[in-house]
Amino acid sequence: MAIVLRFVDANGVLTERFLDLVHVQDTSAITLKRSLWERLSHYEFDTSKIRGQSYDGASNMRGEWKGLKALVLKDCPYAYYVHCFAHRLQLALVAASREVIPIHQFFEKLTFIINMICASSKCHDELQKAKALETERLLELGEIETGKGANQVGTLRRAGDTRWGFHFSSVCSLISMFNSTRVVHRGIIDDGSCSSQRGDADTAYGYTKSFEFVLILHLMKKILGKTEFLSQALQKKSQDIINAMTLVTATKEYLNDLRNNGWDSLLERVKIFSEKHEVDIPDLSAPYKSGRYHPRRQDNHVTFEHYYRVDVFISTLDTQLLELNNRFDDQAMELLTLSSTLVPRKDSKLLNVDHLCSLVEKYYPVDFTEQERSRLKSELELFNIELGKNPKLIGASTLTEVCRGLVETGKHENYNMLDRLIRLILTLPVLTATTERAFSGMKICKNRLRNKMYDEFLADNLVVYIEREIAEKFNSESVIDEFKMLKGRRAEL
Repeated sequence: MAIVLRFVDANGVLTERFLDLVHVQDTSAITLKRSLWERLSHYEFDTSKIRGQSYDGASNMRGEWKGLKALVLKDCPYAYYVHCFAHRLQLALVAASREVIPIHQFFEKLTFIINMICASSKCHDELQKAKALETERLLELGEIETGKGANQVGTLRRAGDTRWGFHFSSVCSLISMFNSTRVVHRGIIDDGSCSSQRGDADTAYGYTKSFEFVLILHLMKKILGKTEFLSQALQKKSQDIINAMTLVTATKEYLNDLRNNGWDSLLERVKIFSEKHEVDIPDLSAPYKSGRYHPRRQDNHVTFEHYYRVDVFISTLDTQLLELNNRFDDQAMELLTLSSTLVPRKDSKLLNVDHLCSLVEKYYPVDFTEQERSRLKSELELFNIELGKNPKLIGASTLTEVCRGLVETGKHENYNMLDRLIRLILTLPVLTATTERAFSGMKICKNRLRNKMYDEFLADNLVVYIEREIAEKFNSESVIDEFKMLKGRRAEL
């Protein structure tokens, strides 16, 4: 378990620091919480001052009753939980979409098709040769244009379950090389060296001839394309709260709009693609019959269009929206959205005083006394008057810049309650890719050649490796002087 602290320093700079790595034998929530509290107590941290917590999406972390989040909230009721934005969001969305049986089967087929080509060097060479011939033919017909860096001969990408963006790249690569892939499959069917190879190629070729496979292929490209942008943006080490909420809200709105209004355009695009690549298009008004599908009412016939639209298209988007809503629940969205009012808007250049007072009253009652809460409104109104006259404050576009501007101008002493509120909001762990980097660093520091490294020594090495910008400030002389100052050394006896 990697522990990362998020805080605002004396200069108003938002900072994330790797603290420690704890080896836990039991991954139950109560064990994780006990280990976490022991480490924080070891470093003499006051756990009652925790104002934010964030973990990955495992059930032992986010459980409403017995998860680590709930156990921490029992001791620290104002340690608000915000889901780790950067923790493999797209992989979680892919896993959620695979709850729909046709989507799960699609990814199994996708992996089979790509492995059929990429596992063999000969097949891979044939794929690139077929793509080059296809590009030459399209250039002669004038369907594509030439240009610097255009019409590159690529390859198929495997969908790795532990790497960001690989599923999206895998889907895009197959769409780009769809015809070339089928050419290779037909070549193996005709000239394969053994019956098993010819049989696998025939199975893979049958998948690419399926209208359902092509439909889901284009559906996942649209979904993963938007969630890929969100996932990549949330991995940045300096993600601002306002931008994060805007991205999450925009992604939810896009998926919801796609669910309600995107079916016709998707179906039309899939039909054009199917006609181009000679994929049989079924009669969408005909009754759909399948051994795996049971209509909701036995006396009604379910058509192909109903099955594709409701049981594939809508069901997949519902799982995506449900996963996003679970990760970014109403409390977190409300808290972070209200906190965005701490940044002056470009049109009004004023803070929303009423929203800020509501924020303090609802979420931070123990951090402000009743007398301070009554004075807060007057302080904010006075700050609004001064805001338009101070160039360092009026030009701030993020909450971090506002906090740093207050310190640089010395206004944090005059507006101490506003400064305190901003620091509380900034401690909410919106961006925690630092934890992911800690585990990546652990793989470098402790590999197969050093697999007997003790936990304490490993944690010390990780601190030096991850926080290298701090370690670089120490030289050999300072380390020697530090050891000389230690008491109880054997040489001094």
